[in-house]
Amino acid sequence: MKRIIIVALLSGVPFAASAQTPYAGEETRAIKALSAEQVDDLRAGRGMGLALAAELNGYPGPKHVLELADRLALSSAQRASAEALFAQMKAETMPLGQKLIAQEKTLDGLFASRSVTKTALVKTTRAIGETQGALRAAHLKYHLAMLAVLTHDQVECYAQLRGYRGGAQHQHHHQD
Repeated sequence: MKRIIIVALLSGVPFAASAQTPYAGEETRAIKALSAEQVDDLRAGRGMGLALAAELNGYPGPKHVLELADRLALSSAQRASAEALFAQMKAETMPLGQKLIAQEKTLDGLFASRSVTKTALVKTTRAIGETQGALRAAHLKYHLAMLAVLTHDQVECYAQLRGYRGGAQHQHHHQD
């Protein structure tokens, strides 16, 4: 530790700068727990990796199916179904994203104002968790629905086009 301080002092770098955390600079965020990109993603209804359990296990997402529509040789009916699912997903996830942003802002405000109590903390974080769960379930639900639109060969092609080939193949069973 003494060597670090001496090296820092000799190099002209303040010692405090060498002790920065990965969070340095994030204290200026409007909502400390969310980056500007995360806020934008939540507002736009983007998945932010919430559906990886589906995506990486062979359940394609509507957005990416539409992006690959020509290469997947979607029929006009399949394309229309994918477009409808994508629109429904956005309509469901955008309000949930807005709700989550508001809840995170409330939590941030409780700490910023130094008015947080144990009761308020539990209540607010529980609400955030419920919204996060609903948001994730919504994204996953549309991956499940998308699988029912595609043929087995299209699902295989999707996996190859997305770079997922190489892992074990899974059988898909649908339950309503």
